[in-house]
Amino acid sequence: MTTGDAAGAIGRAAATAAILAASALAPAPPAAAAAGDGGGGGAAAGCTAGTGPYQRELEGHLRRPADGVQDAADCEAVRGFQRANGIRPADGYAGLVTYRTMVAVAARTDPNAAGACPVRPHRVTCVDMERQLLWVQRDERIVFPPVPVRTGRDDEETRPGWHEVYWRSKDHKSTLYDDAPMPYAQFFDEGQALHGRPGDLYAHGGSAGCVNLSVPDAERLWNLLTEGDAVYVWGTKPGTED
Repeated sequence: MTTGDAAGAIGRAAATAAILAASALAPAPPAAAAAGDGGGGGAAAGCTAGTGPYQRELEGHLRRPADGVQDAADCEAVRGFQRANGIRPADGYAGLVTYRTMVAVAARTDPNAAGACPVRPHRVTCVDMERQLLWVQRDERIVFPPVPVRTGRDDEETRPGWHEVYWRSKDHKSTLYDDAPMPYAQFFDEGQALHGRPGDLYAHGGSAGCVNLSVPDAERLWNLLTEGDAVYVWGTKPGTED
């Protein structure tokens, strides 16, 4: 879970260096790569979004000059990335949703490169609060590629450490928060769950401790996991206190 505007400032500098290093290994999506070659043409002229809060990070990932200032070719490259990754609207603006998707894309080649998520012979759902990513591995094989998540906000942080899925509720509604929908809920620690969040995944700055995914990602995770599966959570969410 990101913390709105705070996610663009607190804790971002350390993550940015790692992301840009990883992006050198991760191939850019075809549409974005084609758009970023500098041949703007008519398509680039029609892309008018201004400079976004994550401009420099997107430019680095898309192999554009990383000056942090939007131009027509940058805009079209970002728009190509958005289209390739199903981001709507695909307007070329380097905002939070596009940045979080970029972090997941950059991590695809080896999300556990730092070895922070323990390798086990059974499935482990890895929740990296620093990068706001979730993936599932078994031994060293990634069986569920990294996807963006939203973890707990300040004072309601997702609890780190080893957990296991102890209860699953496909069409769950919150008993604490006005029957808020929690589709594909998989509870792992005293009421904290992996679950889908309808609408804007990043609204309101953070969860009350759950690990939120997009509904499609939550459904795919539901179809993979079962009760007793391990969940490992670590790191510090940007914008929260240590």
